[in-house]
Parts: sequence; structure tokens; C-alpha cells
Amino acid sequence: MSQTSDEFSGRMGLIFAAIGAAIGTGNIWRFPRMVGANDGGTFLIPWLFFLFVWSIPLVIAEFALGKRSRTGTIGTFRIFAGKGYAWMGLWTAWISTAIGFYYAVVAGWCLKYFQLGITNGLVGENVDTQLVWNEFLQSAGSVVFFQFLVIAITLLAIWKGAKAIEKVNVILMVSLFVLLFMSLGLSLYMDMADGTLDGFLFMFTVNWSSLSDPAIWINGLSQSAWSCSAGMGMVITYSVYMRKDEDTTLNAFTMGLANNSISIIAGLTVLSAIFAVSANPLDTVTGGSSAITFLALPEVFAQAPGGGVGAWVMMTGFFLALSFAAITSMISTVELCVRNFVDHGYEREKSVLLTSVAIFIFGLPSALLWITIADDGTAFPQFLEVQDHIWGYGLMFSGLFIAFTIWKYGYQKWRAQVDAGEAPGGLSGYLGVGVPAFRDDFINTGDNDIWIGRWWDILMYLAFPFLFSVLILSYFGDMIANTPNVWDPTNPSGITIILLFWGIVAIGFIAFNSKLAERPLFRNIPEGADVDISMLPGGSDDLVTELGNYPAAWEHLRDKLESAEAEVADS
Repeated sequence: MSQTSDEFSGRMGLIFAAIGAAIGTGNIWRFPRMVGANDGGTFLIPWLFFLFVWSIPLVIAEFALGKRSRTGTIGTFRIFAGKGYAWMGLWTAWISTAIGFYYAVVAGWCLKYFQLGITNGLVGENVDTQLVWNEFLQSAGSVVFFQFLVIAITLLAIWKGAKAIEKVNVILMVSLFVLLFMSLGLSLYMDMADGTLDGFLFMFTVNWSSLSDPAIWINGLSQSAWSCSAGMGMVITYSVYMRKDEDTTLNAFTMGLANNSISIIAGLTVLSAIFAVSANPLDTVTGGSSAITFLALPEVFAQAPGGGVGAWVMMTGFFLALSFAAITSMISTVELCVRNFVDHGYEREKSVLLTSVAIFIFGLPSALLWITIADDGTAFPQFLEVQDHIWGYGLMFSGLFIAFTIWKYGYQKWRAQVDAGEAPGGLSGYLGVGVPAFRDDFINTGDNDIWIGRWWDILMYLAFPFLFSVLILSYFGDMIANTPNVWDPTNPSGITIILLFWGIVAIGFIAFNSKLAERPLFRNIPEGADVDISMLPGGSDDLVTELGNYPAAWEHLRDKLESAEAEVADS
């Protein structure tokens, strides 16, 4: 096999790549909307609380899993949970890729609006932002062109592997920070023009009585769960390229805090600008994701200080930052899929090309189909919204599968020690040996800069299943209570269509699991980064080997491939 192991050049590359995976359009357009709809600064308290209770603990687990398994999501579950659970990794890879189908279309919108900003297509007395949006969304060729452009940029960014991904993420993330700070400065200037700073004050003023509203806490949990990429498999994927002595815990905290910092900067930018120029700022900011980003914000930014130059700077800078955030998320989405192909013996370049083409083709329906006109006259991508409705909450189960793997490892280690007479039985024995097992063996390895204590076990064993249940029950409960004909399978906003798609995919993946387990699994182990997996189910799997080698049972395939490569080289 001609491929060799790959790795990031150091900690900064890993951190920037992980931050790029976490930061997406949700940080820049969904977060301000959530702040506006949930009593301003009051929302920040549950949102920050769940960063430390949900997001960072899951990210720590993902770093530890990927660093030890040295494979993508499918291989990680196969190695840690056993051959019978590879389908869980396939589910994680599929959900992220399915979201990528329509996310590439959304990223294309961002690039289009950057192009409109830089060409002054959104500034002027005669500009109707609703008309601009409607004409773009209903122009099939234009939407598909920008979708294709996003995928082409993504393909080029990941073509050569980890170091290329690292360089692109560093450039895009540093540029995003600079652009958002520039936009923030202009927004605060606008907010200060009338001497009130009402947008700034709204962002950071806490209404303590509102904290008794469960909806604010549920919304804070959902924003933290989705915007940080926790449990989505992105971090597992990038951990494959970590150096052996690379820290997992400080990186997780850095990633989570950076993600939330960008959200605050973006939220303050949007809210300050809207409060400065809008007579009804809360109506504007809660008008829906597309409305606030592509309809309201161009009108707001057109009133930036400095006349035409200020408006041009504000418009161009903000939508370029939004485009960078979308592209870095696309990079991690495509790389997650590619890594799983490479783990199973496919050439990287072919895997990148195959994944990119598939994302483009399967994203076309979201770009082209079912563009409707809402009651207010705004074009609405109904098919895209249906896809998000089906697959968005599927990510929750990826996090649950990660937690299950941790629970399973702890239980099996405890039972093995009980059978060997090395640990006491009963609840006290399990709490003393099984519960901290994953943390002791794979997190606190001596390479971590922050020592993780018992609090992490409590969160993963108790808080996580409780919060998972709250999110799922609140989501489906709200849908059942507020959606007409919610059980009608033809209702694109109903519950039955979700359960049907989830069920079909899950059953198909479970049935396909035996085929996955029959293929060799190639671990990405850079020089000096070998890690022991003998205590894991994958450690006794004869088909698990290092990238560049073949299992003994597959030596004939290796010889055949090497012979074919030699013939090509001679010709």
C-alpha cells in the first residue's frame, strides 16, 4: 500500500483545525437570533453552563478516542466497542455527510453575498434586499455555481492531507478573527452614535427572573450542543493526526472557549448594528436565520458609518467572515468522510474526489427543488429545510454512541477485574473501577496539561444521558404539540418522516456492519506515535493494522496492488 501516515505539524495546527470545525454559520447567524429570542444576556448563562457540562466533556472524549484509535469514526467504534458496533461510526459519518449535502448550498449563499458585498450589490437607495434574495434563490444556475465553488475550495484544501488542512484552517481562522473584530468595531461605533449602547447592554444584561424559564435552558443546551461540534465525530477525525505527546484536555477547553468567544463577537456585532438602526430590533433579530442574515443585515450594514466606504467595508468583511466559517466547517465535514474511506484501504485522492462529487450531486436537490414563497413574499428553500429537519437531530445519537462506548469500556474492565479477583463486585466496585476507567486509561495519560477529575465521570455517566433525554423529548414534544398532522408521513415538518428516515438508515447500517468488520482497518500512526490498543476489542482483531501494511490474510491483495503499481511506473 503506497499511502503513509499523516500528522499535523504541532499543537497550533490541531487547535486551529478543531476550532475551524467547531465554528460555522451557526455561530454567526443562529447565535444572535437565539440571544434575541431568549431575553438577551440571560441566554448567555445557560449557554455558557452547558459549554462546560455538555460540549467540553464530549470534546475531551473525542480527542481521547481518536488519539488512541488512530482511525476515523467507523474504526474508532470498531476498535473501542468491538466489531459489532462499527455501524455507530458509520451513522456518525453519514449524518455529518448528509448535513454536508445541504450545508454546501448554505455556504454557497455566504459566498454569493460576499460577492454582492464586494461589488456593492447590496448598497444603494434602489436596492431591495428581499428582491436580491429571491432572485438569487430562484436562479438555479447561480445557486449551483456557488455550491460548486464551495465544494471545489474544500476539495483543494484537503487534497494533500493533514498539513494542507492545517495551513488552510490557520489562514481562514486568523482572517475570520480579524474580519469579525473589524466588523465589531464598526457595529459598536454605530451603537454608540445615539449614546445608548442599547445593543451592547441587551447582549450582556441578565434578567434573573427569566432563568426560571425551562425554554431558555433548553435553547442554551441546543445552541451549545450544535455550535461546538461536540459528539459529531469531527474531533475524532482530527485527533487521528495528533502527535503522540499532544494534550487532549487543554485542546478541548481551548476549542470550546474559542468557539464561544467567536459567537459572542459575532452576536455583539449583529445585535449592536441592528439595535443602532432598527425601530424594532427584536423583531428583526428573531425573524429567522435567512431573514436576519440575507435580508435584514444588508439593510443594517448599509447604514454603517463612513458612507459608502463604511458600508462596503462592513458588508464585505462580515460576509467574508461568514464564508470562511462555512468553508472550515465544510472542510471538517468532507475530511470526516474521507478519513473513513482511507481507513478502509482507499487512496486518499480518489476518496476526496468521490466524496466531493457525492456531496455536490446529493446537494443539488437542496439547491434546486421546492423553492417556495412565504406569506411575506420571501423565497424559502423548503427542501433544504426538510433535510435539516430530518438529519439535524440525528447528530444527538452520535454523542450518545460516544457515551455508550465509554460506559461499555468501563463496565468490561470492571467485570474482567472482578472475574480475576482483582476488584470487588457490586455497585461500590463498579463505581471505584468501572466508572473512572476510560478517564484513567485514555485521558489522564500524562500528556494532558489539565488533570481531569471525577467531575468528568459524573457528567458523562449521569448528566449526559439526562440532558440527551431532555433535548430529544423537548424537540419531539414541541413538534407533537405545535405541528398540524404531525404523524402524517407526507408532512415534511412532521415526526413520522424523521423516524422513517432514521429507521431505514439505522437498519441498513446495522445490516451492513458485518461487511465493514470483514475489511482491513488501517490505523494512521505517524512515526513515534504508536499507542497500545491491546486492552480494546480492536486489539485482538487480526484485520486491524497500520496504514502502509496489510493483514496476513490480505497479503495476496497487497502483492497484486504492488505489482500493478510497478507496471504503471514502468509504463
